[in-house]
Amino acid sequence: MSQDFFTETVLPIKNKLYRFALSITSSSAEAEDIVQEVLVKIWQKKQDWDKVTNMEAWGMRMTRNLSIDKLRSKHKRVVELDTSYNGSDNVTPERIVQSKDTFNHIKKLMNELPEKQKAAMQLRDIEGYSYKEISEALEIPLSQVKIYLFRARTAIRKKLLKSSLHE
Repeated sequence: MSQDFFTETVLPIKNKLYRFALSITSSSAEAEDIVQEVLVKIWQKKQDWDKVTNMEAWGMRMTRNLSIDKLRSKHKRVVELDTSYNGSDNVTPERIVQSKDTFNHIKKLMNELPEKQKAAMQLRDIEGYSYKEISEALEIPLSQVKIYLFRARTAIRKKLLKSSLHE
């Protein structure tokens, strides 16, 4: 039973865990190691699965904590997001390049945000998590999630306006 539960419930979220770890560590190899470590920890704690109300939030929390621990041990502060582009059929090559440039610029601005604001913004705006899911994953009150997102978006908006005025 536990192997089936793991295969059906835990393995489907491994890509989300990887993207989240990658967004914090900026290293594909480290992100893979972290996800593997998280999956092993989840498996080793299978006796506690019945106590877990949200397996994805539990996995995200473990991923966040391990990623931050790795950063602290290496004294790193760089965070880079996974770049992806979902275009439609009527998009011109120029628009694709412009969209990628804009996304890369926003990624750079996100790198300058405080860690918790970056994490909240990554989960909400990139991964599509609800406020409640972010609250559970980051172990912070719902009101704090909203504050982090407001501050992160305001800071990025100001920096985007400032950079567009200087062009």
